[in-house]
Amino acid sequence: MIKGTLTKLKPGVPRRIHLLLAATLWSLIGGVLMFRGASWLVAVERLWVIVPAMIAGTLKSLFILDNTARKGVHRILEMADGTCLGAVYSIRTWLLVLVMIGSGMVLRQSALPRELLGGLYVAIGWALFYSSRHAWRAWQHISDLQEKQ
Repeated sequence: MIKGTLTKLKPGVPRRIHLLLAATLWSLIGGVLMFRGASWLVAVERLWVIVPAMIAGTLKSLFILDNTARKGVHRILEMADGTCLGAVYSIRTWLLVLVMIGSGMVLRQSALPRELLGGLYVAIGWALFYSSRHAWRAWQHISDLQEKQ
């Protein structure tokens, strides 16, 4: 009885929506981090830091986050349609997200110079934003397939 009721309340969605959510989250969080970092760099008049930060972010994307993004897309594609919306990420990934949020809070309260913190935020933000392309491509592909049907 309870399991049936919980199943009805579960926000189950198609894989296409999971892909859209994953792509949107990576892009949105990346964009917010880049904006915050760039704002700090403007405030301390160190806009030149954006260039090396984006180079570092591109390297992080290509050598670290792209693999994670591809695994996430593969995991979503293996799900059945109707899987709970929260399953867009594994429990391990959700825990990592919480650790990253906590780390960001600690960094913002630290004595690190704003140009260093701004560069770090731009680099991480760009890496997330750039790696989101894997989820966007998968979402576009699955959307195109559904359109043809």
